Amino acid sequence: EQARAAEQQPPPEGDPECSGAEEPGGRGGGRRLRTAFSAEQLSTLESSFQRQRYLGAAERRRLAGRMGLSEVQIKTWFQNRRMKLKRQL
Repeated sequence: EQARAAEQQPPPEGDPECSGAEEPGGRGGGRRLRTAFSAEQLSTLESSFQRQRYLGAAERRRLAGRMGLSEVQIKTWFQNRRMKLKRQL
């Protein structure tokens, strides 16, 4: 009965970890699936970005721990956000 209950429960919201599966139709590059950030995570990331465009290692570690994300996810989000800003300007 516990197994059935576990099957019916939706995955936790904002789960930062991906299954590690390859993208559909991929060539086996071992790439992660796209991370779906929660609204709260995006808000935190955006406010950090408004304060400073580049994060040091200590700030990246602090944010990652506070938000339940990996440092690589934080670093990649900031890189992508800087590119978005550059395209907009």
